[in-house]
Amino acid sequence: MDTKTKIKEVLSNLLKVKIEELKDESTLIDSIGVDSTEMVESVIALEKAFGVKLSPKEITKNSTINDIVSNIEGKIAK
Repeated sequence: MDTKTKIKEVLSNLLKVKIEELKDESTLIDSIGVDSTEMVESVIALEKAFGVKLSPKEITKNSTINDIVSNIEGKIAK
């Protein structure tokens, strides 16, 4: 499974949205309606899924799914 698919799966399960709703250019707050608590939960879930450390600042309200993929792939590559 590629990184983007896994991210969408994690977010879909956590946020109770269909994977089809998680478009590459979707932002978590504007497109999906994530609140601040869900944002923190998303960061924690992604950290656990990928074994990386993320700060909430790295996944901001303006981050798209593609931004999150790039961020996590950059950490995995280190």
